[in-house]
Order: sequence, then C-alpha cells, then structure tokens
Amino acid sequence: MKITFHGAVRTVTGSQHLVEVNGLKILLDCGLYQGSRKETYERNQHLPFNAAEIDLLVLSHAHIDHCGNIPNLVKSGFRGSIFCTYATRDLAAVMLNDSARIQESDIQYLNKKREKQGQPPLAPIYTVPDATRSLNSFVGIGYERPFPIAPGITLTFHDAGHILGSAIVALDIEEEDSRRDIRLVFSGDLGRFDRPILRDPTFITEADVLLVESTYGNRLHEAQEDASHKLESIIRETYKRGGKVIVPSFAVGRTQELVYRLHQLVENGRIPANLPVYVDSPMAVDATGIYRLHPEAYDEEMSQFLSENGHKDPFGFDMMRYTRSTAESKELNTRSEPAVIISASGMAEAGRILHHLKNNIEDPRNTILIVGWQAPDTLGRRLVERQPRVRVFGEEYELKAQVEKINGFSAHADRDELLAWTGHFRVRPSHTYIVHGEEEASLAFANSLRQQQHFPDVQVPELGQSFVV
Repeated sequence: MKITFHGAVRTVTGSQHLVEVNGLKILLDCGLYQGSRKETYERNQHLPFNAAEIDLLVLSHAHIDHCGNIPNLVKSGFRGSIFCTYATRDLAAVMLNDSARIQESDIQYLNKKREKQGQPPLAPIYTVPDATRSLNSFVGIGYERPFPIAPGITLTFHDAGHILGSAIVALDIEEEDSRRDIRLVFSGDLGRFDRPILRDPTFITEADVLLVESTYGNRLHEAQEDASHKLESIIRETYKRGGKVIVPSFAVGRTQELVYRLHQLVENGRIPANLPVYVDSPMAVDATGIYRLHPEAYDEEMSQFLSENGHKDPFGFDMMRYTRSTAESKELNTRSEPAVIISASGMAEAGRILHHLKNNIEDPRNTILIVGWQAPDTLGRRLVERQPRVRVFGEEYELKAQVEKINGFSAHADRDELLAWTGHFRVRPSHTYIVHGEEEASLAFANSLRQQQHFPDVQVPELGQSFVV
C-alpha cells in the first residue's frame, strides 16, 4: 500500500491524501487550498494527479478545505463514487454551489482588472453547473455501518464530532500482494469533547496506519465555559458603547454553535433580550436548515435544552433574524443601534462579511470578534494581528474597531483532546502520519505521540511525499 500526501500537510488547507492499494486509487478528501490569491488559483486549478485514474473518493466532511475541489475533480474526469455520511452530502450541496458562485464572481472581478492590463482572461476553477453535476456522484452511508466499497475493502464511518456529518474514516483492507489485513484510519477533523449540539468524537481502538489531524497539536483551548462568559462580556461591553459586534464566521458549524450559545445567554438573561442578532449569509441560512433536519446527530445537552425550554428550534429566538437577500444585507449597514452580525466567510476573504467590515471597521464603538483559526495571508489574520491599516475591496481602512478573539469555540480538538483520542488505541499504529496542521503544530504533536504515548513510527509528511507501508 502506498500513501501520497497532496495537501493539508504542514498546513491546514487543501486536504487530499491518495491511497493506492489492490490496483485501486482511493482519494481521502478533495479540498480547496486557501492562501494567497495567485498560489490558491494555481494549486486548485491543476490537480496533482490524473483525476480519471482515481477510482473512489472518501469524504470526511463538508468543509471547503476538505470537499471544495470535488467539482474540479469530476470535471477533470473522475467517474467513481464519493462516499460520505448523509448529512455531509446535504451540506456539500450547499457548500459546493456557494463555492462555485464565489469563484465565478472572483474571476469576473479579476478579469476586469486583467482586461485593463491587456492580459488574457482566466476561467473559474469550476462553475455552478460543475458543482451541481458533481453531486450525482455522492453516496450516503450511515455511521457505524460497515460498507464494502471495493473487493476486499470495507469502509466504516465513525462520528468525528467536528461539524454535522463529520466522520472518522476506517478502511479495513485485505491487501492482495502481501495477503495481510490492514486497517487504515483517517481522523478527518476531530471535534471537541463536551461541546454543545453534536456528539463527542468516537474513540477508535485499532489501527495499523493512522492519519491524524494536528490543527491545535501544540495548543490548548480555553475552557468552553470561559468562552461563553467571554462572549457575554464582549457583547455587553459593546452594547454599552452603542456599538455592533461583527463576527466573521464559517457558515457551517461555527455559526450554528454561536447562535445556540447566544440563545442560551438570552434565555438565562445574560445578554439584553432586545439585542438584535443577524445571521447574514445565505449559505449559513441553508446550512442551519440542514442542521434542523438532522436531530439524530444532537447530543444529550441539546436534547435536554430543547425539552426543558420547550423550544422547537434551537437555532431561532425572538431577536434572531436570518437574512438572505442582498437588500436585507445592505439594510443592516444603515442601522445605527447595537446589534450582533454574524456573516461568512470565516477568514474574511469573501462574502458579505467584507461589506460589514468595510462599514464598521473605523468606528471604535464596534467590536470585530474572531472565533476561529485564521490562515496566513487572509484579512482575518491581519485583523487578529491588529494591523493598523487593512485593505477591504482594494481600499485601505484604519482599524479603529476593537478586535477580540475567542479560541474556545474552535471545532477542532486541542493538544490534550487529540492525545486523549490517540491514547485509546490498544496497540499503537505501526505507521502514523500527522496532517492538517501548520508545521510547528504538526511537529510538536508528532513529538507528543512519540514521547508521551510511545508511537513507534510517526512522520510529518512534506507536500507530495509518498510512503509505502
């Protein structure tokens, strides 16, 4: 068996891992790389393998850095099945079409500039029709339901607790050449324990080969209770100043958790009941609808909250508003009263959040609240770094608004939570590969596995590096 790492190694974006076994090529995830505009376009446009030669794709979850290049894969000749959970398929339908619309819009804007410079136009990586067409390849499988995906290869999804539908991938392989049985486990993105809404990540006890994420492999999160208190404090202080809280948030996962926590704070009288809360993202509106369709994924805390308060909708309350139309979005920027505005994208690189930042960034009464990891070379990272001047839509603005950051809402396990998960392997995997983390985090987590849990062979792959196991 050969494994080649084509993305999300020594970085957190563009998850793509190619497994070659029994004459088959099985791709684990097919995500978009996110970074500087030029590098992003080049890397995503040109797949590092022949798409027509890929036999199967196994998708861990619906975040764009894991599923976002699937339409390009299909457009480039892939004709196999894409295996995922049912909720992942539902979310991917929303995510991929939204991604295609953003790409079409970005290329249109870029081509206007290229035309003025006498340069030839560029084509989007894929279009909305490409995204829609790719959905025909999806095959849904339930958690804990072993499913044969090829002769001698059985796939089982286990709950990863990261976002709705997220899965730990287990491939049980009868390798033909060596006549041995191999269990390959890919963690996908591991969620946190005791988070609201979703169940905890499933502990896996057996693996011969392990691919494990390391986003927070060298850091600890603040306690979740502290995160809720900090959210309350930020909102109350901004409200007293007469300002708005502007939150760049991922439309899937983070937005739903924020709304749920705000719902709890309102119910407990911790924030003003008359404070308007807006989710201004068509994709977040659609994604929240999908969350409502999958109550079977809810954990005990969510079920108890619903039963105790008699609420039919955990993602809606009196002052909660979901805005879909452009006119509704623009109208938010004419309002002067305090409000909370949650909008995509989570790294402030595209979407309606840019308009809200442009209109609110120079008012010291306002707060920009960062609730997730920000990739290098993104506007979100520049805001976290509190750079005095930042560019939005090509124009420069002074950063006068307050900038606050809460790590406790992360949907990724931190170092100790990752170690708690890996510590459940009864026998340490023979081969372990650290993926989905910045280089410093991945190297640190590799050392933790070696020193604290005595994993025998731990590698931090380079981009494009292959291993035979």
